[in-house]
Order: sequence, then C-alpha cells, then structure tokens
Amino acid sequence: MSVHAPLLDRRNRPLRDLRISVMDRCNFRCTYCMPAATYGEDYAFLPPAARLSFDEIERVCRQAASLGVSKLRLTGGEPLLRPQLPDLIRRLRRIDGIDDIALTTNGVLLDRQSQALADAGLDRVTVSLDTLDPALFRQISGGHGDVDAVLRGIDAACAAGFRDGVKINAVLQRGLNDAGALELVERFRGSSVVLRFIEFMDVGNRTAWSVDSVVSSQELHARIHARWPLMALPPRHPGEVATRYRFVDGDGEIGLISSISTPFCGDCTRARLSSEGQLYTCLFATRGTDLRGLLRASADDAALRAVLAGVWSARNDRYSELRGRPASTPGRRIEMHYIGG
Repeated sequence: MSVHAPLLDRRNRPLRDLRISVMDRCNFRCTYCMPAATYGEDYAFLPPAARLSFDEIERVCRQAASLGVSKLRLTGGEPLLRPQLPDLIRRLRRIDGIDDIALTTNGVLLDRQSQALADAGLDRVTVSLDTLDPALFRQISGGHGDVDAVLRGIDAACAAGFRDGVKINAVLQRGLNDAGALELVERFRGSSVVLRFIEFMDVGNRTAWSVDSVVSSQELHARIHARWPLMALPPRHPGEVATRYRFVDGDGEIGLISSISTPFCGDCTRARLSSEGQLYTCLFATRGTDLRGLLRASADDAALRAVLAGVWSARNDRYSELRGRPASTPGRRIEMHYIGG
C-alpha cells in the first residue's frame, strides 16, 4: 500500500502515531483514574461484542498506515486483560509501513506474558510505576496492586528480549509520592530500563488536579542532578515527548516529560482509538468519531480511509497550550482508563 504526501492537520502536524485501547477494564482501581467508589463490582464495562474485534482493529490500522501512521501503541484500561493479545500483535506486525509496536501496562501480568508478547513481535513495553513503597503503591492502586508483582513483571520483560527494551513511566504528585523520586532513580540506574517522569496532568474528570500538585521537570531535574549529575541528550526523532538525559557516570539515562510546564501540542502526531471504536484526536477530547458503526455497516476500505483522513485534516487541538485560559475549559473529557495514556 503506497504512502502519499503526509496527511496534515490544521496546524501542519502529520499523523504518525495511533494509540489503541484494546480493553476498557483494569485490574487496578487507582484513585485518580478508576476509583473503586465509581468502578465497583457492579460497574457495567463493555461486553466483549461491543469492543472492536482484532479484524476491525487491523482494518483501522491498515488504513491509518496508508495515511502515514508508522507507530502503534496498545493501551487500556489494562491491555494484558485482553485475551489472545499476542495474536493481534502478530497481525499488526505484518502491516506495511508499521515499524514500531509498543504496549503500556501496569505490569502485574507481565511476568507470565512477556515472552509471548516478544515472540509475537512487540518492540517495547512501558510500565506505569509511581512508587516503590508497598503501602503507598497499594493506596494509589486502590488496594489492588502489589509492587513486587510489578517488579517481577519488569524483570521478565527485560529478559524477554524486546527489540527496543523496557521503559517505566512515573507520575509524581506533590505531597503524595514525590518524596520517592530518587528511590525510583536509584532502583533503575545502571540497568537497561529507562525511567521517565511525567508531570501530573489533568486528564479525565477524576484527578482532583491543581497546578500546586505538579512537580515540574525543572525541579525534578535539579533534585536528580544534585545527586547524580546529568547531561542532556539529543532527541531520537522529531516530536519525541521526553527530554532525554544520561548520567555523567555512564549509568544509563532518564527522561522528563514536561506536559504541563512545557506543552508539546505543536509536535503532537497522535490519534487515539477507544476499545469500542471511537477515534479521538487529543487526550483531552470531549467527543470522538464512531468508527465501529462504519466498520459494522460493511463500509469498504476507501470509505474508512476517507473518514480517518477527514478527521485528522480537521484537527485543531492544542488544549495543553491553552490550559488555564478562560476559553480553554473543556466539557466533560474522556477518562484515562477509556482511552489510555
């Protein structure tokens, strides 16, 4: 399938990345994402038939690749709850133009699934891990998480031989887990794992977010640099969200993602597909475009491609650049568990 001139949105940003939520469920009940008070035992998640099938996901990805997408990321909820996920990865691996397939997970199921994912062709894994303190970890995860299980999953992922390795994403909230930042750095320094800190964002409707709870990348850099001197590294590719640093002593690298203090909307090349087929053009979107209805109405590939192209061409999102301005306040946003990070 040939790729023509880059498809650009209204701000001249190409479509390069597609993030696919394969599962709306999660096995955690994190207080800022899926609090147990709302997502209890009686909460009605999507029935399996409502989620996009692997055939449908593959069709969307093939047409997205024809429009310039080269990177796919599988998310959730918790994507490792989706049965037979390696089968989907094998199918996506065969799509012309796709050169990078990644997965974001809470890591609890990685211990038993890492090798199958690597054998299927997954390039890299990102594990969300906000603290090493067992009690605080259970508190943040709503009583459902075990930090030792996550660490075993990380070790299994490192041993599985993913082409582009393992990353950890940590979100710090001032007064909650920011005191443990250096412990996280020390734990993964000298390993093959790249630790990245993300500024706490106002995603979804449940974060109780305020700017006072944000630990800026500048502040965090100063803390880390005082203990282990850092040297800046160049980005690996245009639009890379993390600013990279290596330890001067050679013991690896870290990344800082300054989503609040230095928004990167101007370089954003990402679209997002929910587990039941809604296409979103921003993490802070309030509405999407229904692709499931199109797929199940037997629309042909040309029609699907035209919808994808039309949605991206009309895109004008830049919420993070406008955050705090009176006109920027959105309506009810999509939830993190629904669309992934």
